[in-house]
Amino acid sequence: MSVAALKVVKVTKKFGGLAAISDISLEVPEGSLTALIGPNGAGKTTLFNLITNLFPSTSGEMYFCGTSLNRLSPRKIAGLGLIRTFQTARVFPGMTVVENVLAGGHNQVRRNALQQMLWLPSARREERELTAKADAFLDLVGLSRFRRYAATDLPMGAQKLVEVIRALMTRPRMLLLDEPAAGLNDSETAELALLLRAVRNSGVTVMVVEHNMSLVMGIADQVMVLDAGILVASGSPKEIRQDVRVIEAYVGLQEAPA
Repeated sequence: MSVAALKVVKVTKKFGGLAAISDISLEVPEGSLTALIGPNGAGKTTLFNLITNLFPSTSGEMYFCGTSLNRLSPRKIAGLGLIRTFQTARVFPGMTVVENVLAGGHNQVRRNALQQMLWLPSARREERELTAKADAFLDLVGLSRFRRYAATDLPMGAQKLVEVIRALMTRPRMLLLDEPAAGLNDSETAELALLLRAVRNSGVTVMVVEHNMSLVMGIADQVMVLDAGILVASGSPKEIRQDVRVIEAYVGLQEAPA
């Protein structure tokens, strides 16, 4: 039996006397695309913060491909191949779009500092390969023509796409995406959907927090629903559409139950 990419066991997070996350247990199968939905304030981003240890959990255990995450720093967790993005786009100022994307590939560089300083053929070849990969991602999301623009000059939606593909440049084993479609127009959302399907099909496990229900229901293998810090439902998109608990907890669904 294969090990789940992510396993959360009875995790609770309290801020003072308030439980933001209450006794949550879940599994994300390796190679799947899982959506985490719920009303504002349900605890979705808090759960991501616990998984990546930006916040320590009050109780419970979390495992990534069988390795406990509880006592690892965020940097070590990223080093395992568990990469996340944030609700607000975080591009590097003073750098172009392609430079921002290339920054995600720094962990793939195999040439040492001296080889790069001397600009040896092997270093030049490695640079060309990374640049070609970055350009391929930019082309996939329709941002190729902006590659030499300052990243901070792009609309917020485009900056979100830059952040997603920068994360992909790290060659993650699992990607946690926090509202990647926020601020995207319809065409950008369609490009994001194509990108996420391609990522999942390449074998990368994806977990996404998202409010765009059309996007979620169109790409997710499974959907998990949080309400007030409690996991109230989990299943296929079809099952979630028809779940009475979800309808009650998440009245603001953009897509009516089938």
